[in-house]
Amino acid sequence: MGKFTLIAGPCVIESEENAIHIAREVKGIAERLDLDYYFKASFDKANRTSISSYRGPGIEEGIRILKNIKKTLNLKICTDVHEPWQAAEAAEAADLLQIPAFLCRQTDLLTAAARTGKMINVKKAQFLAPWDMENVIRKIEEAGNRNIMLCERGTAFGYNTLVVDMTGIVEMKKFGYPVVMDATHSVQKPGGKGMVSGGNRTYVEPLARAAVAAGADALFFEVHPDPEAALSDGPNMIRLDEFEALLERVIRVYEAVH
Repeated sequence: MGKFTLIAGPCVIESEENAIHIAREVKGIAERLDLDYYFKASFDKANRTSISSYRGPGIEEGIRILKNIKKTLNLKICTDVHEPWQAAEAAEAADLLQIPAFLCRQTDLLTAAARTGKMINVKKAQFLAPWDMENVIRKIEEAGNRNIMLCERGTAFGYNTLVVDMTGIVEMKKFGYPVVMDATHSVQKPGGKGMVSGGNRTYVEPLARAAVAAGADALFFEVHPDPEAALSDGPNMIRLDEFEALLERVIRVYEAVH
């Protein structure tokens, strides 16, 4: 059995000190649990609920910080890209480029990311069926890249609610690429607090366990030392000091299934 893949970190880079602290702590957890770890943080969150929401340090400063974390801690890096021009610059730091769910059909973005040669993690849009991801895959493949991961993060039915159908993991695995479960964004309530998104982290662990039982190859979590004070996605993020115990319980399910 190969190593289980973990993608985890803060939603957005809040400060270099905060990002390094989280990266170092999660690296230790991943080493103790023998996981294949990618540190994830965004340099810019271009899809925040309101115009006043914190977006991040921007691409220049953000990539500098990610490069420093990569070098200092010897970690693999994952970050989002929102526009085609960002792909090549982000690829200077990232081993895994992530396509946000709302943008997963954007052909120019997919093509630009694919042409970097990096692994691409595409989040299935909240408005797409699992089988619709076949067309997304073809766009990346046509650009010459077959290093693809597909990510489940719930389906929107309106009224600030996401629903996760675990059969979607089974369906997407039929395409022959690894499937990731985004356990924290799946409990998000988009725009649920009016000016910001809400969420309920209570459901993160049950969804993560169900996902690995259904065949997920990797898990995505957003973690933070103090989620209530986080500048983005606090309600659905996992407390850093509770993360290792949660992972231990989830990995026991993975090992039992395999």
